[in-house]
Amino acid sequence: MQKTRRGLLVILSSPSGAGKSTLSRRLLEWDPSLSFSVSATTRAPRPGETDGSDYHFLSVEAFRQEVSGDGMLEHAHVFGNFYGSPRAPVEAAIHRGCDVLFDIDWQGAQQIVNSALGVHTLSVFILPPSIGELRRRLEGRGQDSAEVIGKRMEKSWDEISHWGSYDYVLVNDDLDETFARLTTIVTATRLRRLQQPWLVEHVRGLQTEFEEMT
Repeated sequence: MQKTRRGLLVILSSPSGAGKSTLSRRLLEWDPSLSFSVSATTRAPRPGETDGSDYHFLSVEAFRQEVSGDGMLEHAHVFGNFYGSPRAPVEAAIHRGCDVLFDIDWQGAQQIVNSALGVHTLSVFILPPSIGELRRRLEGRGQDSAEVIGKRMEKSWDEISHWGSYDYVLVNDDLDETFARLTTIVTATRLRRLQQPWLVEHVRGLQTEFEEMT
């Protein structure tokens, strides 16, 4: 009997600066079989970003065509640009028994959870230890202007207010401890009955064996 499990859609969300990108990167290093869902976006590439690796960079027209053709598993409009997750590669990975990692906001998470693949999702929200620490982390990046940081801070509470819709919530006050808890959650969720379709056949075999003995 081939004991192949179904793949998981592992969703990480947080306000900017709370640590989801760092945790996502460490998850991929922890288990190389985990693949990252490369999002599509209409924003311009940043220095060093590569099309198809960091993002699929699309025109607004091309993005809208993908959405209208049901080619996006989820999509959202954030800071004046469209973002979305292409459906086909995710579905293919799940059927192969491979997990796919999503670094997305609450809007995208909600769409995925409500989709046909929603039963195979694991959603985790990352909270900062404080709002002051969240601002300090954003400023410490040195990537954004004061105006952009201000907009991200304004949006942070909107993101945080949706924490209750996630399966798990972690306060990222210590990165190593938070990562350890996260890997424990992923490991346990992979063992859910729903993710183990081979169990049905196994139990039938046990039943047959039992009936033959009696």
